[in-house]
Amino acid sequence: MPSERLFDPPVRRVPARLSAPDPGWTTRSDVVVIGSGIAGLTAALRLKDHVDKVLVVTKDVLAAGSTQWAQGGIAAALGEGDTPEEHEVDTLVAGAGACDPEAVRILVNEGPEAVRELIALGTNFDHDADGLISLTREGGHHRDRIAHAGGDATGAEIQRALIEAVAAAPEIEVVQHALAVDLLLAEDGGVAGVTLHVMGEGQRDGVGAVHCRAVVLASGGLGQVFSQTTNPSVSTGDGMALALRAGATLRDLEFVQFHPTVMYLGADSHGQQPLISEAVRGEGAFLVDFEGERLMKGVHPLEDLAPRDVVAKAIMKRMLETGQPHMWLDARHLGEAFWARRFPTILATARSHGVDPVTDLIPVAPACHYASGGVRTDLHGRSGVPGLYATGEVACSGVHGANRLASNSLLEGLVFSRRIATVLPGELRPWADPVADQRPEGLVPGGVRTELQEVMTSKVGVLRTASGLADATALLDKLAGTPADAVDLASWETTNLLTISAALAAAAMLREETRGSHWREDFPERDDGRWAGHFDAVLADGTSVLTFRPQPASDGGAA
Repeated sequence: MPSERLFDPPVRRVPARLSAPDPGWTTRSDVVVIGSGIAGLTAALRLKDHVDKVLVVTKDVLAAGSTQWAQGGIAAALGEGDTPEEHEVDTLVAGAGACDPEAVRILVNEGPEAVRELIALGTNFDHDADGLISLTREGGHHRDRIAHAGGDATGAEIQRALIEAVAAAPEIEVVQHALAVDLLLAEDGGVAGVTLHVMGEGQRDGVGAVHCRAVVLASGGLGQVFSQTTNPSVSTGDGMALALRAGATLRDLEFVQFHPTVMYLGADSHGQQPLISEAVRGEGAFLVDFEGERLMKGVHPLEDLAPRDVVAKAIMKRMLETGQPHMWLDARHLGEAFWARRFPTILATARSHGVDPVTDLIPVAPACHYASGGVRTDLHGRSGVPGLYATGEVACSGVHGANRLASNSLLEGLVFSRRIATVLPGELRPWADPVADQRPEGLVPGGVRTELQEVMTSKVGVLRTASGLADATALLDKLAGTPADAVDLASWETTNLLTISAALAAAAMLREETRGSHWREDFPERDDGRWAGHFDAVLADGTSVLTFRPQPASDGGAA
């Protein structure tokens, strides 16, 4: 196993602090939770009985994050004959050797109880004729272990139950329409607070400061780095970028999962795209090419339910071979009654775009879906910055490795938020005054966002090569040297996207192998001898630096 290696990536002019007006208002809260999905609201609810005040900050309204859009469900060993050990094996296999085995064991063993507590909170999962939770199967799972609600509206139902619980908790204050700009740091480099930009809602407006003793990042992913994504518009990597600027480490950014079956709306379509849940294939749908041939036959023993990276690569390969912009998903045999009961949301969405899944093939192509990497944390959500914790998609807990197993994301946010709440109250930092911030500030123009997204999609997307990655980093370096002419939300978000894109592209360039969701056409094989391990990114004196940290393959090595 090679020793640690240090790399200077080619994009160097990333701001160490966002340019922003001085705070015009201040407030105090013991803990600030940034994000309002399953991870953030679970953390707030678990912490409220142990501190005087919890402040939840959300960029839009409480229900606007990625949890709301989770169609398939939440994975846990709840069914008869299923075990956490089997769930663990499936997770490690999907993670392609890059998981933290102890984090996976925690996830699968604590998961069932966490889901039962979610039910006790008021979440209404679907049940079968015998009154048991209805479980289905998705890619990479060898058991039916996906609990769902409203057919394909699981995330919305979980979000509803959590929001109702938060509304009933006077210890929790919610600030909506607020962007977290940067952490305020104490003399020891730990958390002293956070600056927010509130967008004209409520009693506060503009940039202000919240002095606090701990921050829990639960701000979601980075999907808007790419032109086509299943992520909502708020997913601009803000939490990851904020943590990086504050001194935290980002790990495994190159492992971005591209969901294989996202509805293809045309070459000019940008932004959030309609997801066709993996659960549709779990119920018997299958992929075909333009000749009507089954796409996954002979590709993997699980065929259409192979892990997501396998299916996405198979679709991309056939697209490249045939010159077609998409492939097809055939679910016509499921019938209208089944579609209306099991997948009412997907059915309505597809029909709104002129495709009737009951009678039509559904055009699908891979699109950015989930970031397996993020803020490196320990098994209780602690980052390397004292007082800063991270949970959910913003975090890299070690659960997902190089490729997330389907429906493990909601479970991860649930389990690790609970774990944060078991330690945070006992290690709350004393109140501290922020020190003068000497980090170099800067912004790039919001207008370069489209150019950034297009180069990330074409050069750092599903299929990567050395030449393409070099082109991408050269453009990112150019964009990083373009000063903004306004201090506004568009510039803040775009600077965050650039910060994350630079580290992501650098890690993708350095990892000269194909592993999980990282696919290098010029290095098509997995190489445990050289690349079993992780790329960690930090900002040192305003310069991004990556370190490769070897780790034995968590699945026993490439098959």
